[in-house]
Amino acid sequence: MSLDFGPAVALSCRECGARYPLGPIFACEECFGPLEAAYEFGEVTRAQIESGPANIWRYRALLPVPADVTTKPNMNPGWTRLVKAGNLGRALGINSLYVKDDSGNPTHSFKDRVVAMAVEAARNFGFHTLSCSSTGNLAGAVTAAAARAGLEACVFIPANLEKAKIAMARVFGGRLVGIDGTYDEVNRFCSELIGDPMGDKWGFVNVNLRPYYAEGSKTLAYEIAEQLGWRLPEQIIVPIASGSQLTKIDKGFKELVALGLVEDTPYKIFGAQAAGCSPVSTAYKAGHDVVQPVKPNTIAKSLAIGNPADGPYVIDIARRTGGAVEDVTDAEIVRAIKLLASTEGVFAETAGGVTVGVLKKLTETGQLDPEALTVVLNTGDGLKTLDAISDDAVPTAVIKPSLDAFRATV
Repeated sequence: MSLDFGPAVALSCRECGARYPLGPIFACEECFGPLEAAYEFGEVTRAQIESGPANIWRYRALLPVPADVTTKPNMNPGWTRLVKAGNLGRALGINSLYVKDDSGNPTHSFKDRVVAMAVEAARNFGFHTLSCSSTGNLAGAVTAAAARAGLEACVFIPANLEKAKIAMARVFGGRLVGIDGTYDEVNRFCSELIGDPMGDKWGFVNVNLRPYYAEGSKTLAYEIAEQLGWRLPEQIIVPIASGSQLTKIDKGFKELVALGLVEDTPYKIFGAQAAGCSPVSTAYKAGHDVVQPVKPNTIAKSLAIGNPADGPYVIDIARRTGGAVEDVTDAEIVRAIKLLASTEGVFAETAGGVTVGVLKKLTETGQLDPEALTVVLNTGDGLKTLDAISDDAVPTAVIKPSLDAFRATV
């Protein structure tokens, strides 16, 4: 089989550095550490990137995809808006604040980025079915991408997910299997299925395709830097589910510096969790390197991973960059959703409420510099998590159709 992963030349263990040929593997045989794509980049210029399409494939020279990726059926996610959030900044006392709003992706979450990478890997390996374990957004991204690419889909979710996310995952076709258990239990089930004949020729995007899939999160870093005029933010707040998004944003920033595409300026990365599922935040605050698993209990179901695979790496990055990991309660999440919506017209799902809530908390506790250029991520659309604000699903007033009746409400 001839494989074409563009500039990616091998898989490398993040723990011991062992290298492996590119393949559908995700764990090191030497130490069981996670594998990630390793590259040999050629010359990459700003002009080359800027001449590319208005999606993640403008960065194809930095990703594990073939040069002709734009010619294949794909969802073409990315190049979402970076909102100058002056109103929210004034409300929180932050001088230069931006919201990277990834709700504009095809299935309305950042997961379209990572799934686009997985689709190309699945094609390379000759897989016929795309699968995943999911807390919601990923399920919809996988079934949509599979439909577009002409692949079969079978995705697995905790049975108690938000109805909007279940409906979105089903509408694109394929099979959607609910499991009576937590996300971590769903994920373990998928790992077992990979070794079973039923899973032959299946690409599990966040398991055996994970080294390629995870690279999609780097495109958030690339876009933010380019949209800021080819410079790095001084502070960025990133939600934590598995922790992979945060670690890959850091990797993306470092690659831009190494390639000379941006100036090597310091940046701080802050991780954000819901208090009802905050194993990384708890470990960080306690000064620990090991993350103890928890059983999730939060409205932020897209972040409800009790045993986050990249948790220790998140802690390392927060410490190395001078950032932190913080958490907020469900009540604070809801207030933050409403604050972002009422100041900037951005309706975030609960994960966005987590990042904005943590942004507010970090500012109030003095952990965040209010004068520094700051970016906060919103990774999904609030229409997917309407239950979180169900108390607001009523008019502010109900009146007779007359001017006198309306005057009485003023």
